[in-house]
Amino acid sequence: MSVATQTRAESVGDGMLPYRVIARCRQTPDTATLLLEPIHTAAQRFRAGQFMMLHSFGVGEIAISISGDPAAGRDVLEHTVRAVGAVSAALVHTPLGGVVGVRGPFGRGWRTETATGRDLVIVGGGVGLAPLRPVVLEALADRARYRRVILIAGARTPSDILFRHDQDSWAATGSVELQQTVDHGGSGWTGTVGFVTEPLARMCLDAARTTAFLCGPEPMLRFCAQTLRRKGVAATDIRVSLERNMQCGVARCGHCQLGPLLVCRDGPVVDYATAEPLLAVREL
Repeated sequence: MSVATQTRAESVGDGMLPYRVIARCRQTPDTATLLLEPIHTAAQRFRAGQFMMLHSFGVGEIAISISGDPAAGRDVLEHTVRAVGAVSAALVHTPLGGVVGVRGPFGRGWRTETATGRDLVIVGGGVGLAPLRPVVLEALADRARYRRVILIAGARTPSDILFRHDQDSWAATGSVELQQTVDHGGSGWTGTVGFVTEPLARMCLDAARTTAFLCGPEPMLRFCAQTLRRKGVAATDIRVSLERNMQCGVARCGHCQLGPLLVCRDGPVVDYATAEPLLAVREL
């Protein structure tokens, strides 16, 4: 790291702290998990479902959900980032030892503790599985707290599947009922082909004792929530993570406004009773 970069990193303001990239795990051709270690202070504590503002110096800043374990003893943050724009690409390609800026944590989390004694239905589409990984990790850390733990994960192709090692480990323990689907299987794929709504629709659930956690593209959120509602799951027991253009993280800039909500403050996680009328509105 150059002296100029180090000086800039150590002098960031507005609550931004410098973190060093100590590991990078390539998940898919365009997605990587970054392990970030604080340079001057302890890592920020967070709740499952919250996000950080990550800053690539000289490029910009974006909101990225935390994909690590809130209860882990390690003094690091984990963020799984897909390279879809200039800032995310710069973050994904930050070299080991490179420094990024971190602000947060922000927003409301999944509140897994309120689902004690219930079945957890966790549905993630694409990189939407990343904000849900902490839910699975929390459930496995205190498995006796919950009844069934069901994970349905969707990806475009087999090469786009996130957390393969984790998924193999979770399935091997028998503690998680895991179903991985892909939109397009291709040669060599022997797993399920289709959308995440299909195994969800086939599943037998105890609706009165189910809490669902959904993260992915908005059409997926709507279809999965509607499937759960038809099974009798209350809208207040379905939690969705909303994605909007969050630029400040502290409810000042207004870029993330969705109806009466400022998603950075009032979300990103809300129940479907709150989200349903807002997701039904189409932008002109």
